[in-house]
Amino acid sequence: MSANDKFAGKTIVDNRRARFEYEVLETYEAGIELVGTEVKSIRGGKANLQDSFVLVRDGEAWLLNMHISPYETASKMFNHDPTRRRKLLMHRREINKLRGQIEQKGLTLIPLKLVMNKGWVKVHIALARGKKLYDKRSALKDRDIQRDAQRDLKYD
Repeated sequence: MSANDKFAGKTIVDNRRARFEYEVLETYEAGIELVGTEVKSIRGGKANLQDSFVLVRDGEAWLLNMHISPYETASKMFNHDPTRRRKLLMHRREINKLRGQIEQKGLTLIPLKLVMNKGWVKVHIALARGKKLYDKRSALKDRDIQRDAQRDLKYD
């Protein structure tokens, strides 16, 4: 078993708030352009997807506001900028399709999670619509009701 096999399909970072704050319509998998120290930090789980989003501009998709901590054992001179723009690697037709869909009112692209797949870092992005406050409250209420029902079934 090589070093890359143990990371195959493994979720490295998960954006748990995304599914609570957005209604996910479609999901896509994209490669991400990284430098060496970023990959090493991601393997160590030192990345954060909260408050990050995807921007489509000039036929290219960019991931903004994703924080990857500097690699600790690398020197300051060879380390990366933690919040730099990162290019997403997708087919042209996928990018054009996404651009057409996000031009609709209220749709946005958000990253859901970072996974390691055969040694490559992939980002799962979602076409999503922001939830209103009452939608979030109803989701919490439904979750509480379901939890209580499961608890009652367990003890009956």
